Amino acid sequence: MAYAVSEILDNTKGEDIVILYLGEVCSFTDYFVICNGGSERTLNALADAVKTKIKKRYELRAMKVEGEAQSGWILLDYGDVILHLFSPELRDYYRLEELWREGQILVHIQ
Repeated sequence: MAYAVSEILDNTKGEDIVILYLGEVCSFTDYFVICNGGSERTLNALADAVKTKIKKRYELRAMKVEGEAQSGWILLDYGDVILHLFSPELRDYYRLEELWREGQILVHIQ
């Protein structure tokens, strides 16, 4: 499903998409998918596209949704896959790839 999410993001103008495998180092999820959106409108469009297409393809809804586009961060928690949508500034601030550097980067779409 992480690959499906990254494909949806890529097709919806997501930027700097990373799939980070955390199965060996994390107890609450297997994958982070991290993506930038250049504006509030883009962040909302990315979140909406993932919600709609994952529901249709896998019949799943996010167990938890946090944040909002105005804050520069949206999280969609699907259990085994957690999607982080960031403004470029907040992604630089939180640096999840560095924080979880023990994980393995499986995909990086620039």
